[in-house]
Amino acid sequence: MLPGKLSIILLAYQSEKRLEKAVTEIDTSLSAAGIPHEIVIIDDGSTDQSFAKARELAQRMENISAYSLSRNYTSPMAQFAGLEMCTGQCACPMPDDGQRPIAHIIDMYRLWEKGHKIILGYREGRDDGRVNDFFSNGYYSFMNRFSEITFPPGGSDGYLIDREIIDLLNTRISKRNTTPVIELLKLGYSTVFVPYQRPQRAGKSRWTLRKKINLALNTFFASSIFPLRMITWLGLIIFCFSLLAILLIIAAKLFSDNTLFGFPIQGWTTLVVLMTMFNGILMLSIGVVSEYLWRIYEEVKQRPPYIIRDKHPS
Repeated sequence: MLPGKLSIILLAYQSEKRLEKAVTEIDTSLSAAGIPHEIVIIDDGSTDQSFAKARELAQRMENISAYSLSRNYTSPMAQFAGLEMCTGQCACPMPDDGQRPIAHIIDMYRLWEKGHKIILGYREGRDDGRVNDFFSNGYYSFMNRFSEITFPPGGSDGYLIDREIIDLLNTRISKRNTTPVIELLKLGYSTVFVPYQRPQRAGKSRWTLRKKINLALNTFFASSIFPLRMITWLGLIIFCFSLLAILLIIAAKLFSDNTLFGFPIQGWTTLVVLMTMFNGILMLSIGVVSEYLWRIYEEVKQRPPYIIRDKHPS
């Protein structure tokens, strides 16, 4: 029986100078391992000559196809676009900066050959600097505690999935304001987690602080209703607290020397404190609800989550 074809979804952004090297290394390594493959290059709205280089590679090599998104949609949408365009029996996204070892992808492919449909990779330890590591570890701990999914240690940023799962993501899952990893963890399929050591990054990361914050918000609100539940419980607790405070203040006014636990009760002070507290809680609650409403609004508009502007299929 012939081995199944692996689709490598090569994520490119401002990649003019490193794209050819990445393609050569992937093609050489997978060929040496005896893995039939295609390389689907997804240019995520680069402003340099990345797509021109990708198109040149696609013209030169028959197992390469190149696609360009209309703007920079970020990595999750580029992955969804690659899953839509790939033709292999299994697929795996890969950044073009060498941050995911090819040997790790080969290991995941061997697990897929044994019948596993979802294989998720995760990094053993992090070395992105103390500040980045602190916030990354804190984010994944928060997600595991307050969302419907459970990430492996340090989170997951890579996967290899079977054609059955690819078709599910392409036809049954809404791609707006979410990520492939989030949706894979929510499917309920048996998942294999495979650790790997990430090489040191050469150069500056293309993940800006703004992109990281947007991704964190999208993944959290796409996988958790905890904020809505929190508002409900917060409202109930504050209502009970307010009722108790009202009864105590009335009792102090009627049956004491107008003090509460030794503190004088001044009407305007009580009003200002209560109004400030409740207004702050109301604004926070409205903000949380608005985050969900905005995502519902985006879903109802039925706009495409990404647009493929140019393509050069093999």
